[in-house]
Amino acid sequence: MTSYETLTLEQKDRVATITLTRPEKRNAISAQMIRELLGALDEAEASATRVVIMTGSGKAFCAGMDLDGLRAIAGQSLEENMADSSAMAKMFCRIYQFPKPVIAAVNGAAIAGGCGIATLADFTLAAPEAKFGYSEVRIGFLPALVSVFLRRQIAEKHANDLLLTGRIIDSAEALRIGLITEVVATEKLLGRAQEIAAQLIAASPTSVSRTKRLLRRFDEVAIRTEIELATRENAEIRATADFREGVASFLEKREPKWSGK
Repeated sequence: MTSYETLTLEQKDRVATITLTRPEKRNAISAQMIRELLGALDEAEASATRVVIMTGSGKAFCAGMDLDGLRAIAGQSLEENMADSSAMAKMFCRIYQFPKPVIAAVNGAAIAGGCGIATLADFTLAAPEAKFGYSEVRIGFLPALVSVFLRRQIAEKHANDLLLTGRIIDSAEALRIGLITEVVATEKLLGRAQEIAAQLIAASPTSVSRTKRLLRRFDEVAIRTEIELATRENAEIRATADFREGVASFLEKREPKWSGK
């Protein structure tokens, strides 16, 4: 089994558990984490694993992009930003299209890209204290890639609310609007994920995989087109004055001074 630095992969009883392990960074997404998450999913797919459970270590599930990554992209070229956006898109699509069922056990905050990881799973379980939100507009960024999937998961008005305001919601509201599957007591979160995994393993593996494949094929062409558009939008907004100001104000812990450019 491969050794990873930003996550752990444990395989037992046909269940692969991927745990994000950057608790000191609230499990924030880095370029290395994207590469390792893709590698862990490849490893799980090639094994006898029937179900994947994803969770986070410490108090957060995943707090979005790493601060060092934010600092770096503010000075990148369009080509570099396109490469970054494409890597993020690849990770999201891999989770969404993974051929085996994926269960997210959200133990804490799942923000921006971290919210994307949490909600792209087939089942999203959340502790009562978990938080969800796409906060990109609050730092001059664009929730482009996640919007492709979010608008297929919840009603348009709810999607507009989350994406345009960038507000953070609790587990109860996330359940009410259909963003998550179930709210589970913190101490029972992984146990409940294992229960659902057992139900999935008890079913025909051929039927489960073909059912998931069919569900993903319905919107396959449209999603591919939308991801291409979203990837470019994600890269291009990084050249705007508002993005640079948003990142600077966030890192400096001050109110942003928007120019609208």
